[in-house]
Amino acid sequence: MENIQVNRLLLVCQNRTCRKQGSVKVLTVFQALNIPNIKVEKSGCLGKCGSGPIVLVLPDEVWYSHVDVQSISAVVEQHLLD
Repeated sequence: MENIQVNRLLLVCQNRTCRKQGSVKVLTVFQALNIPNIKVEKSGCLGKCGSGPIVLVLPDEVWYSHVDVQSISAVVEQHLLD
């Protein structure tokens, strides 16, 4: 079995409000990027309703709000590439 190191966990809210604002597509795009050492998972409500789609990067505890497909590359460049 291959040992894959994960440096960060990216949570994408999939609760009702975020889904209405496009979080399903955001999750799909992040997962398709397959960024080394980054695990992407869907999450339940992250408590920031109205600011969605919400993306939380752990363990850094960095929050991104109003994430859409067009802003994903900026999130990746600013926070996920070492």
